[in-house]
Amino acid sequence: MTTQQETHDEFQNTLYTNDNLFVLRRLDSESVDLVYLDPPFNSKREYDAPTGSLAEGASFNDIWKWDEDVDEKELADMIPNHPKLVQFILSIGTFHSKPMQAYIFYMAQRIVELHRILKPTGSIYYHCDPTAGHFVKIMLDTVFGEKNFRNEIVWCYRGAGYPRNDFGRRHDLIYRFTKDKKNYFFDVDAVREEYAEATKQRFKYKIGNKRYGKDFGDQKLHPLGKHPDDWWQIQPVAPSANYRTGYPTQKPPELLERIIKSSCPPNGVVLDPFCGCGTTCVVAKHLGINWIGIDKSATTPNTIRWIYENKYGEGMLYKEDYVVRKDLPVRHDLRIENLEDKLTKKEIKERLYKQQNYKCNGCGNPFPITALEIDHIFPKSRGGEDNYENFQLLCGWCNRVKGNRDMKYLNAKIKANMHLLQFDLPKEKD
Repeated sequence: MTTQQETHDEFQNTLYTNDNLFVLRRLDSESVDLVYLDPPFNSKREYDAPTGSLAEGASFNDIWKWDEDVDEKELADMIPNHPKLVQFILSIGTFHSKPMQAYIFYMAQRIVELHRILKPTGSIYYHCDPTAGHFVKIMLDTVFGEKNFRNEIVWCYRGAGYPRNDFGRRHDLIYRFTKDKKNYFFDVDAVREEYAEATKQRFKYKIGNKRYGKDFGDQKLHPLGKHPDDWWQIQPVAPSANYRTGYPTQKPPELLERIIKSSCPPNGVVLDPFCGCGTTCVVAKHLGINWIGIDKSATTPNTIRWIYENKYGEGMLYKEDYVVRKDLPVRHDLRIENLEDKLTKKEIKERLYKQQNYKCNGCGNPFPITALEIDHIFPKSRGGEDNYENFQLLCGWCNRVKGNRDMKYLNAKIKANMHLLQFDLPKEKD
């Protein structure tokens, strides 16, 4: 498989209003410099934007269940390429809960794609909270490699209300990983902070730096400011802020500014697969960085324009500034096995027939090869490609039921109609 070092123009400054997994499967490998994601946290809550707010209608359910949110069969499909990841996910159901297991599997499917999409010098920032943070960290260790872990950033903030019998919960977690442990983009000078007044006063005097018998010269403050720590005190968007949209989990632009400035090169591309009200897209536009956003909410295009105009006062975003697409991008980096030029339809069927042990990949019943049909595992309308790895053989009944839907739908129908599948199988002609 060839890789793509530059993102194609049609991907840039684009908001995709589709399922992010389908979109991610269709983005080129090694095409994005920075990923920031603020996905659901498995908080066991339902979020809705207030009536009358700009984001009215935006909502998401942060309660996770097997069969409804994720398909167990797709977990088995992950085994060949990510056996340790599957082993970890299966263990969660034993020592924690099935909902947590379903959540981590849902996210793992997307993290695997994000790892593929990142350039070799790229970084990912995964925003979460302590609810699932420890499971998220192990998942990221498994996909990116524990040696590519850079920081656990603690985003601190103040707010009203405290639990009676606990300390106040006033932080989120952001896990920062890179694709390579040495060669990655990071510009600390772009995000240096002003030194505290007490520090500046102290350094007005000569301060020596002798350690272990060696003289390293006088200590001096960096002229551009202090190197930031891994805890960031940035206030959430205030209720009175003129760029507040009402979106349930809107993040402050200052948080995204620090991430993008430090970890995306000036000519790079930032991707937010759970962009919500679009703060990442807005900040990238303000900084002159190309961006890709993904969110199914119909309100996102409006909130992007609202935040941009009211936060930065730079005028409304116009249609020519970015594209809103409901369709899926087309990958340029796949080596597609063309049915005419590479493998014939007969050759594909014969190979799949042996691979599936002479059975339908849906209902699991044995069939003669003439009774099976080639199907796209991931439908083309949902991110699937015309390559061998996306082909399977289904019997006529399973193929008709599945249609252009995914295997989760087919498996549910098979389970509900088992009595219909008890039939005499056609015999192979002599």
